[in-house]
Amino acid sequence: MRPARGRCKGWIVRNYDLEFLKKFSIMIGFLALLALGLLVGSWLLHKSQPIEVPESVARRTEMRIAPVGAVYAGSTGAAAQAAAAAAAAAAASANVAYDGTLDGSVIFNNLCAGCHGSGAGGAPTMASAEWTARIAQGVETLHRHAIEGFTGSAGVMPPKGGNPALTDEQVIATVDWMLDNLQ
Repeated sequence: MRPARGRCKGWIVRNYDLEFLKKFSIMIGFLALLALGLLVGSWLLHKSQPIEVPESVARRTEMRIAPVGAVYAGSTGAAAQAAAAAAAAAAASANVAYDGTLDGSVIFNNLCAGCHGSGAGGAPTMASAEWTARIAQGVETLHRHAIEGFTGSAGVMPPKGGNPALTDEQVIATVDWMLDNLQ
């Protein structure tokens, strides 16, 4: 007895081949469903686990949401306030420009010569003729303009020469040095 045959696009397909294809297709479908189930299960398991935040991110978040100020009350509060003020003063003194030097020539050559050497921005050069009207206003006015900044018709003087790390004493020493060294 000959096995039954079917035709499929010019090929002869036997019954046992059809049975194999049916079983193979069922097996492939089962494996695809199993893989899909495993993917969904792993996704659900992943979503149920808490997310670990790196320590650096947690530190940055704590610094960002930390309170800006603090309340000091009573005698312990006064001591804490004094300690905070002392720490702030120490931190500010550590950030003084040019190591806190009061030598006007050092500050002039490193900062002021850029404008006062070339006259940029309307700055008077070290020629005494350019300073006569300014000196007539008084040395205290020159000090104040150098510390606080000044905008006039002749030009602009940025506060502390554009370096906020300078102390008032350093600015005054530099202005005095400049006045003593006019040509």
